[in-house]
Amino acid sequence: MNLLRPLVAQDYLSYGNGVYTLGPRAFSLASGILGVRKQPSLIRQFAHELAEATHETVIVAALDLAADLAAYVDVIESPQLVRYSVPAGVTRPLYCSAAGRLLLAFQPESWRDAYFERAELKPLTARTVTKVPELRTIIAEIRRTNIAYSSNEAVDGAAGIAAPVCDADGTVVAALLVAAPAMRAEQNRAHLRQEVIRAAARASQALGHREAEAVA
Repeated sequence: MNLLRPLVAQDYLSYGNGVYTLGPRAFSLASGILGVRKQPSLIRQFAHELAEATHETVIVAALDLAADLAAYVDVIESPQLVRYSVPAGVTRPLYCSAAGRLLLAFQPESWRDAYFERAELKPLTARTVTKVPELRTIIAEIRRTNIAYSSNEAVDGAAGIAAPVCDADGTVVAALLVAAPAMRAEQNRAHLRQEVIRAAARASQALGHREAEAVA
C-alpha cells in the first residue's frame, strides 16, 4: 500500500472507501498516448528512423494538459554506452525542457499566459531559466523556427532538441525529441537539428499535414 501513496499524491490514482481507482492524471496521460498514436505506429516509425540516424535517445512527448507537463509517451534508447536514459511515462516541466517548451509554444496564447501565471517556475539546475520575460522570448523563437533546444536546464548533464509533429489541420500533436549527454549534443547540434526537423516533418506528412505553399 505504501508504494501506491505517491501515485495518489500525484493524482495517478484515487483512493476512497478502501478502493484504489485511476486518477485524473492517468486518464490525461492515456489520452495523450492515444492522441499520439491515433495513426498506427506512424510516429514511432519515424522516431526509429531518427534514432538510427543520430544514434541518440529519441522520445515522443505529448502535452499532459491536466498536469501542465510534457509526458514521454514513447522512448527509443540510444545504443551508445554513455547515453540519456529515461523510461516511457516520465514527465518534464514545460518551462525548462526542450519537448515541454516546444509543446508550450504551440498552445493558444491565452493558455500560455494562464500557464505562466499558475506555474511554479522552480530552478531544477543552476542554468534553469525561470523568469517569465526571458521564457517568453525563448517561446517566440521556438514559434519562429519550429525547433526547441535545452541544455542543462531540466537535468544536469543532459540536452535535448525537439521539433513539432502536426496533424492534418496543423495542430501540434507531439514533440519529437532527441536527447543526449550535453557535451555530445552541443558538439553534434547541427546534425541533430537537421535530423529531428526532417523526421518530424515526415511524421507530420504521414499524419496528413501539408505545409502551406507560398503565394507569388
